[in-house]
Amino acid sequence: MKILLVDDDKLVCSSLKIILSSDPEVSIAGIGYGGQEAIQLYMKLKPDILLMDIRMEGMSGLEAGEEILRRYPGAKILYLTTFLDDDYIIKALHIGAKGYMLKQDFDSLLPALKAVYAGQNVFGNEIITKLPNLLGRTGEAKMIRQYGISDKELEIIKKIAEGLSNREIAEQLFLSEGTIRNNISTILDKLNLRDRTQLAIFYYKNIK
Repeated sequence: MKILLVDDDKLVCSSLKIILSSDPEVSIAGIGYGGQEAIQLYMKLKPDILLMDIRMEGMSGLEAGEEILRRYPGAKILYLTTFLDDDYIIKALHIGAKGYMLKQDFDSLLPALKAVYAGQNVFGNEIITKLPNLLGRTGEAKMIRQYGISDKELEIIKKIAEGLSNREIAEQLFLSEGTIRNNISTILDKLNLRDRTQLAIFYYKNIK
């Protein structure tokens, strides 16, 4: 499998090249040192996997990955970073990355690359423990972005999904029942749904 390495730390790139080249199944197609270069090299080399850092000078690995996946939806991108950052993980999941590993997990890197090459998604142990919560946040972000749901409306949707009445929601959110009813009507219009039951089902299918 052909691997494109991108990291703005040249020492990291050299170390990765040595580690990965020890496996006869791996060949290093190219090495880049920034997000813009990652896009250019990917277009030129068409590697099987792009192994890339996230925080780099200029264009980040996430920005580069998003652009590459926009142009090549089948691209396999595995992020290798020192940052166990929730927002980075969520963004990587959102754009369609195949994996997210921490640099200290060097021992797991070759197996991870082979798993990604085989079509699997791969996340380091520290990331796996975060995924249940992060996947919920990803769903919420998608709802807010795609349907224009506000934070307050999202909170009302959650309360409805929990089975609370308008009065109970109003008491918990310190709003009037009339305000809650108006908000629910607005939410139903935005989501093109008929009633509270459909709204609760929508929540559990798309967010929970």
